Amino acid sequence: MAIDNDLFLYNFAVVSIMKNEAPYVKEWLDYHILAGVDHFYIYDNDSPDNLKEILQPYIRDGLVTYIFYPGKARQYEAYNEAIQKYKFFCKYMAFIDADEFIFPQNNKSVLEVTEEILEKYPQAGGIAVNIFYFGSNNLKKADYSKGVLERFTRRAPTDWCPPMPELGNLPGGTAHVSSIVNPRRVHHFGSPHFAYYFESYYAINSNGVNVPLFYNDPPTVDKIVMNHYSVKSKEEYLTKISRGTADNRNNIYNLEKFKKDDHNEVFDDSILKYRKNRSIVKLENNATKNQRVYLALVKNLSPFCTKDLPLDLYRNRIDLFLACRKISEYMQENVLNDIAGKFFVEISLYSISKTLETDMKFSDFKLLLAELPEILKLNYPTVENVRKTLMNFLPSVMEIYRTPNIEGWKFFMQYQYILKMLQAFDPNKN
Repeated sequence: MAIDNDLFLYNFAVVSIMKNEAPYVKEWLDYHILAGVDHFYIYDNDSPDNLKEILQPYIRDGLVTYIFYPGKARQYEAYNEAIQKYKFFCKYMAFIDADEFIFPQNNKSVLEVTEEILEKYPQAGGIAVNIFYFGSNNLKKADYSKGVLERFTRRAPTDWCPPMPELGNLPGGTAHVSSIVNPRRVHHFGSPHFAYYFESYYAINSNGVNVPLFYNDPPTVDKIVMNHYSVKSKEEYLTKISRGTADNRNNIYNLEKFKKDDHNEVFDDSILKYRKNRSIVKLENNATKNQRVYLALVKNLSPFCTKDLPLDLYRNRIDLFLACRKISEYMQENVLNDIAGKFFVEISLYSISKTLETDMKFSDFKLLLAELPEILKLNYPTVENVRKTLMNFLPSVMEIYRTPNIEGWKFFMQYQYILKMLQAFDPNKN
C-alpha cells in the first residue's frame, strides 16, 4: 500500500558526495531545481575549496542539507547513510555525482517521469537510468565563464557499450546506469551507481524490464537518461586526477583513461533546450510544507487512534507507520509542540506492533528490522509493545528457515541474533 504523498517532506531528492566541486555546483543545483528536484543531500568529502560557501544560499533556503564527510573512499557509506536517515522524508531519491545531470527526454519534471515509470510496476524498487558519456569537445583549457552544459555538447554514441575485461567483459559505456529509487525499498548500495533492494523488489529500465546489475544493455534512452560530464577539458581532467575518487582508495584516473573516455562522435545539446523550456519552478515554502505534513499525519493516523481495531486495518501498512513515526519526530523537533509530537509517535509505534500480528510481507519485515535500532532507542512506553510483539513474531519466522540448506540457516542464525538482542534489551531485567 502506497504512502500518502502529502506525508513526504520532499517528492524528489538528490544525494551526492562531492569534493572540490565549487566551480560546478551552482549550475548543477540550478539545473536540477528547474528539472523538479526539491531537495539535495550533499556530503562534502573534505573539500578544500569554497564548496560550502557556494552552497550557503541553498542551505539557507532549505534546499540543501549539508553534511561534512571527511575520509577516503566514503561514497558507499554516504549513500547508505542517506538511505537510512532520509528514506521516510523523500518519495524518491536519485544518487548521482556532481558531473551527472538527470535528463528527462521531454519537458516533464524528473518527478513526473519517475512516477510514470515506477507506478506501472508495483514490484519496481527503482529505475536504472542509462548514462550518456560526454567528451571534452576537444578543449584543452578550462573556461569557467561558461557552464558545463554549454561547453560540452559532444558525446559517445548511444550504442557505445564496450566490454569491460576487469568485470568479466560485462558491457560498459552507455550500458552503465545510475539509480533513481523508492528509498524505502532499498536494502543497500554496493555500487556507486546501483542499489540493491529488499526481497521481491528490483530495479527496472524505463520500459519496465528487470535490471539485476549495474548495466542495462541495450540502453533504453527514450524517456530519461543521465548526462555524464566525466571528462571535461584536458586541464580539468588533470585536476580530477589529482583529486582521486570517492568510492575507491586507489586513484583510477590517468591520461590513458582520459583518451579512452574522451568520446565526441555525436553532437547533442538537447539538455540545453530542456533547461530553456522548463518554466521557473515554484518551490513550496517551509510553512506550507509543515502545514501539509501535519494535516497528512492527522489524516493517516486518526483511524488508528482507537485501540483494538480489526487486524486487517493494519495489514501491509508497515511502511506507512514507520514513515509516520519518523515524520512525527521531525515535526516534534521543528514545528509541533511536545504533546502533539509525542502523541503521533505513540500512535505510530502502537500501529507498528499491531502490524506484526498480521501476515506481514517479508520485505516489510526486513524494512522494520532496518529501523529497529532507532526504534528501540526511543523513550516511549509503546516501544515495549514493539519489542515484545517482535519477540513473539520472530520464532515463527525462524521456523521457516530451519531447513537443511546453507541459505536457510544463514537467515535462521541472523534472526536468532536479533531475538537474543531483543531479550537482552528487556527494560525490566535486573
